[in-house]
Amino acid sequence: MAMPILTTEHILVFTFVFLRISAMLVIIPVMGERSVPLRVKAGLALLIALLVFPAIRLDMPPLQADAEIIAVALAMTGEVMIGLIIGFAASMIFAGIRFAGDMIGIQMGLSIVNVIDPASSTQVSIMAEIQYLFAMLVYLAVDGHHMFFSAIFDSYRFVTPFAYHFSSSLMQSILMFSKEIFITAVKISAPVMAVLLFSNVALGVVARTVPQINIFIVGMPLQVATGLIIFGLTIPVFVSVVQWALDSLNTEIQVLMRLM
Repeated sequence: MAMPILTTEHILVFTFVFLRISAMLVIIPVMGERSVPLRVKAGLALLIALLVFPAIRLDMPPLQADAEIIAVALAMTGEVMIGLIIGFAASMIFAGIRFAGDMIGIQMGLSIVNVIDPASSTQVSIMAEIQYLFAMLVYLAVDGHHMFFSAIFDSYRFVTPFAYHFSSSLMQSILMFSKEIFITAVKISAPVMAVLLFSNVALGVVARTVPQINIFIVGMPLQVATGLIIFGLTIPVFVSVVQWALDSLNTEIQVLMRLM
């Protein structure tokens, strides 16, 4: 059986595919964490590129083997930008979840108790880390990672190599999608924040009516206990909000790919 002949065009197209997939894997949830070894990311990107390349090679426009170095460099930069933008759309959801945890932690009085997040190597709120881990479990349970594998194939239907174009409409859409951070944070933290606000008002009334009570000693454990109880009771709401955000993510990714 004759072995297929690899031409310069094949190698160039495979390089573009590998760059786009690698950029996406660096930033998407789970695989984009710092705790995942770089060798695992590189090996997975190479494996996916080997699987994707034969499927999309026939649909690629013909590439010139003697393309200019500047044009090829710009095309490679465009491939990296495509992968980063697709992964950035997903990272905004989890940034909103962390933001919600930070707001809840501040309201509970846990802002001075931070932990080291091994994924980002930074100090984060305890509630932010708890909600992030819960969201990661929901993300894996609903097969959210499969969405990115399908997005890799879909991206070549919208944006082929040498076809990436960064426009003002794309930038505007990215900024509009950034508001999902605050929308997701408010939807997740609203029940807990509302109950903690009413409990603060109640503590204020008690402090005025019964000044003999040391409200600072009583209020701190009460706020923490109330926040944890309400958070446990509103876990179904948390799961539904995360599922809603992941469902809308597919539409947002397709909009971004069309604008690219």
